Amino acid sequence: MTIRMKKVIFWIIAFILTLSIAIYQRMTGPTYPKSYEFSLNDQAIQISLPRSQNGTSDAMIRLNIDNVGITGRIFYRRFKTADPMDTITFHRENSELVAWLPGQPAAGKLEYGMILFDSGGNPVFHTPENIIIRFKAEVPPLILIPHVILIFTAMLLSSLTGLYAIARIPSYKLYTFLTLLFFLLGGMIMGPVVQKFAFGEYWTGFPFGKDLTDNKALIAFVFWIVAWSGNLKGKERRYLVILAAIVNLVIAIIPHSLMGSELDYSSGEIKTGMILSNWW
Repeated sequence: MTIRMKKVIFWIIAFILTLSIAIYQRMTGPTYPKSYEFSLNDQAIQISLPRSQNGTSDAMIRLNIDNVGITGRIFYRRFKTADPMDTITFHRENSELVAWLPGQPAAGKLEYGMILFDSGGNPVFHTPENIIIRFKAEVPPLILIPHVILIFTAMLLSSLTGLYAIARIPSYKLYTFLTLLFFLLGGMIMGPVVQKFAFGEYWTGFPFGKDLTDNKALIAFVFWIVAWSGNLKGKERRYLVILAAIVNLVIAIIPHSLMGSELDYSSGEIKTGMILSNWW
């Protein structure tokens, strides 16, 4: 097999791997909507409840239930407070039940649950546990979009560079530098800017906090610095590149925002590094 053919195959593998990671990240972790299913009159009804609100305005809870006899209520309170549960009644908009949770400051969270009733007032569904929804300030698209593009390009290049190094393709050194560059731009420059817009702090990873997303970016960046510097001046240390690619792959499959920013309502401070088991 020629080098050109190998490169084509490696590009395809790297692209598929990156796309798979992107889908995995989208469908896992504490910010992905929580889905439930229940049966009513032999009909399966599926609902999805949000766990992240893009903006600090009221969060819409929308249930696609066209049975006009179904009604419901939401009960909620600020997360990790002694607030009494408040109640909101769903109202119907055509084939949907709609309610609004009150907006919260950046990194503020609400815990909420819901109960649905049939036309006779009998309960037909209730959430088995409270859902946690986190609010974040809006990030301008001109900031967020470049960040996402740069990060996923870095992930693509990381996989590609690792494959090049395994196959002893000489241009792995060039791609090592490009991978490092994209991690620098996307993770270490644009990442903190996104964090500042969303939660008011540029950096909440090591040594200032335990934000997992920041720390993942830092770990990847450090490993790629080592891989790049270890192959300067004619040195051939492909194992460093392969190691960096493997480390990046491992940290990429850790769910996004698993340990993120959280507003402490008692002190008004934003804290990081909190894992919530009922987010899963």
